[in-house]
Amino acid sequence: MAEKKAKKASLPKGTRQRRKPAGASTGLAATELQAAAPPPDVAELHRAIEGDSGKVLAIYREPYGGRWVMLAALPIALVEPTPFQRNLSDTHVRKLELVIGKIGRFLDPIIAVRAPAEGGKGEKEAKGDVKYWTPNGNHRLSAMKTLGAKSIVAIVVPEAAAAYQILAMNTEKAHNLREKSLEVIRMYKELARLDDATEETYALEFEEPAFITLGLCYEERPRFSGGAYHPVLKRVDEFLKKPMRAAIELRRERAKTVLALDNQIVEQVEALKAKGLTSPYLKSFVVARGKSRFGFPGPKGCRSSLI
Repeated sequence: MAEKKAKKASLPKGTRQRRKPAGASTGLAATELQAAAPPPDVAELHRAIEGDSGKVLAIYREPYGGRWVMLAALPIALVEPTPFQRNLSDTHVRKLELVIGKIGRFLDPIIAVRAPAEGGKGEKEAKGDVKYWTPNGNHRLSAMKTLGAKSIVAIVVPEAAAAYQILAMNTEKAHNLREKSLEVIRMYKELARLDDATEETYALEFEEPAFITLGLCYEERPRFSGGAYHPVLKRVDEFLKKPMRAAIELRRERAKTVLALDNQIVEQVEALKAKGLTSPYLKSFVVARGKSRFGFPGPKGCRSSLI
């Protein structure tokens, strides 16, 4: 007991202890990844890839969940980023171009899914229009295109829904708040066209309801200081139970309310700057101090007039 206390005391303040490995093993052993025959939908995807002048290099089950995936070489001209993800970072792309060109190797496959037909679900695609979407790998894809590569290696996921799991999957470059919010609202608009699903249906993909509202704010005002309002919205916002094509109108009203509030906050901040206050955290301070004045939740977390 004394040893445990001493161990805790020796950790620097604010340091989080790493999680211990699970006691029981899970998933598949290395020899099991190709031990079964792939299902018909995977075989169909195999034929589609090779029909697109690609080459399937391996078919296997990923080791944790046991779901089927393919390692494939795809014609790079047929691969595009999902149409609703964040914008490219020129700095990051240039860095990747430099590194890939310098070492002369591309070693980190992108993730890809077969894109839906332009005409809607279930419609057969014309061969020349076939595309593959990458929800995780846009910067690598852009770098390889700039370098003149003919093909790119991808882990192709048969489930098209993976295209909408960008925030959960993307580990290439950490998203900032603006990027997350814009990515979520672009995804939201795309999904709203497909069916009558509610926001809760895509809770994993959207991560937080606040990102939806903030995304609309950033679309209206690209230099919006979302970081000042995110802590408050995170506490009071929630996923709506209406179909998204109807819910987005309510979201737009919320975004207008936030932007109107931002106009008032900017006035307050400018007045304080005129008095000599120049802290970079001034706006966040004014928002935090003005919670009760603007109808935000008080210390007990009461509902906000904002939503």
